[in-house]
Amino acid sequence: MEIKIAHGDKDIPTYMAKPEYDTGELVPGVVVVFDMLGMSHDVRHQTDWLGSEGYLAVAPDLYYEGKTRCIRNMVLDFARGKGPTYDQMESIRSWVASHPRCNGKVGIIGFCLGGGFALAFAANRGFSAAGANYGRLPRKYEELLKDACPIVGSYGKKDPQLVGAAEKLEKVLAKNNIPHDIKEYPDAGHSFLNDHSEESAIIRVGIKALNLNYHEPSAIDARRRIVDFFNTHLN
Repeated sequence: MEIKIAHGDKDIPTYMAKPEYDTGELVPGVVVVFDMLGMSHDVRHQTDWLGSEGYLAVAPDLYYEGKTRCIRNMVLDFARGKGPTYDQMESIRSWVASHPRCNGKVGIIGFCLGGGFALAFAANRGFSAAGANYGRLPRKYEELLKDACPIVGSYGKKDPQLVGAAEKLEKVLAKNNIPHDIKEYPDAGHSFLNDHSEESAIIRVGIKALNLNYHEPSAIDARRRIVDFFNTHLN
């Protein structure tokens, strides 16, 4: 379902998926933050998956003001830990938390670029759980994550971009007694949870050249862990 969420005097285009059956029971919310490709078929499938698991899931199109400009702004915001992306995400989180079907608890999950933001938003941003999939560690992460919400993280051992990231994240969360489930998959690389097989031929060729391949066995296990973790901390 395509909706719009107000942010100041603008509307953020957003894809939403809800549990199929409306029993009247309140459910948790989850904000889905896409990878560098933006609002792809894959991010909609990820959102549908979370909706099928009983969550009110929303994926905001954070590139709505222009892809090149927004990528630049998101990267800059991630580096400095503040900026328009953070303000937009607060509008999204608040909207989900106040939705009549939401139980008031909202998680965040991200992939690649979005995985980094999931970590950045894990502390003092109103989220009750975070799922970071091959997310880059934020600047000053050791200090930032002292106050983090529970985090489930999934990384690929064959990912040359994030060597040692899973171990560093595990250590800082354990040190600060933050509930967590961090796993590095030995046969997976970067982007192993993202299935971009429905994208254009050019994008598929680029993904293959960069070895950003979907790895189904790892993805299946990661999704199971994410749902178990979110069920524990959002219900």
